[in-house]
Amino acid sequence: MRIRADGLSFSYPSGVRALQDVTLIIEPGEAVALLGENGAGKTTLAKHLNGLLRPTSGEVRIGDWDTRTKTVAQMARRVAYVFQNPDDQLFERTVGSEVAFGPKNQGAAEPEIQARVKQALERVGLRELRERNPYDLHASQRKLVTLAAALAMDTPVLVLDEPTTGQDGPGMRLVADLIESLKSEGRTVIAITHDVDFCAEHFDRVMVLSAGRVLADGPASQVLSQAAVLAQAAVEQPQLVR
Repeated sequence: MRIRADGLSFSYPSGVRALQDVTLIIEPGEAVALLGENGAGKTTLAKHLNGLLRPTSGEVRIGDWDTRTKTVAQMARRVAYVFQNPDDQLFERTVGSEVAFGPKNQGAAEPEIQARVKQALERVGLRELRERNPYDLHASQRKLVTLAAALAMDTPVLVLDEPTTGQDGPGMRLVADLIESLKSEGRTVIAITHDVDFCAEHFDRVMVLSAGRVLADGPASQVLSQAAVLAQAAVEQPQLVR
């Protein structure tokens, strides 16, 4: 479903203005990467998409829903969010129950819950670890557990905060294959990332932020060729472009 932000601005209670008059449209099925240095506003923008943050001014709409009028639980039916640090997200005693939590909250029937859990764990290669405690796994596996939990929600939109952080070669390939699979399914994928090479390979559209403003937004090949804009945002060009 379409994502739309109109004149979105946001200030934290400390007075820091994290977003300034952001206007954008993300069409259904787009794969969009958000680039920028720490503090650019990427995560703040992403957290507006599922209601974790509410605009100070302006509005955000997911389909026909205004995020200001919906609870986070309601927004989770449309937007699944995977945090950068899996330890901010995990709380159940087993991997299986962690992945099942979202579908249960959605009111899915037990057979559907179990089917979703099985499929999600298979997609991230953790089927054999279903009965393990997430905190007995290493960090890269815990990240995959949170990704499976998001997949099990079966939402039209997924937001991934630094999906490749801490992953080794096989883990990177798994995440890459999963993103390509989600794209082929017509799901909207939005990723916050510092990995510009991964971004260039797997995302069709790139949005560059700096100081809460959008500096560039367009096809990846065009945006990633703008050396001056990327330098302003403290982002290196991908190796292939260099």
